[in-house]
Amino acid sequence: MKNLFILFLALFSFVNVYGQKFGYVDTNYILSKMPEYKEAQGEIEKLSQGWQDEIKEMSKDIESMYSELHAEEVLLTAEMKKDRLAEIERKEDELKAYQKKIFGFDGLFFLKKKELVKPVQDKIFEAIERVCKEQRLAIMFDKSGELVMIYTDPRHDYTDYVLDELGLGDPNDVIK
Repeated sequence: MKNLFILFLALFSFVNVYGQKFGYVDTNYILSKMPEYKEAQGEIEKLSQGWQDEIKEMSKDIESMYSELHAEEVLLTAEMKKDRLAEIERKEDELKAYQKKIFGFDGLFFLKKKELVKPVQDKIFEAIERVCKEQRLAIMFDKSGELVMIYTDPRHDYTDYVLDELGLGDPNDVIK
């Protein structure tokens, strides 16, 4: 009876280990093949550059105020100097608040990036889901994610299947 139980456990373990299929994809590679992702990246870069230019301009204004203060310092009364320093500090606070509003956590940059990239990512994830169902995969890993894959057997790479599912596959590639 004990041997039968051990045999049952061994058989059950064998079925669990070898009964599930897995694969991996490289989403960075897939994204690089998607024109809509390239467009989104271009728009994000354009917005980012515009915001960075605004921040540089605000910084130049502050530097200019410091230069003017330094140049006129000998002519100013203590009260006037104090007022000018307060104005500069106010401008610096505005700059910090603006930087946080744009590039901080949940800032406009993050939200815009999420808005533009999420539809592309959703499209990839839907294609991955369809490939998993077609290929009867239980688990799909992302090679480009934080998961460290020290070795990957190319026969478990389903990136081309996902590209085909998205209509971006190379017609000269033969998958199978």
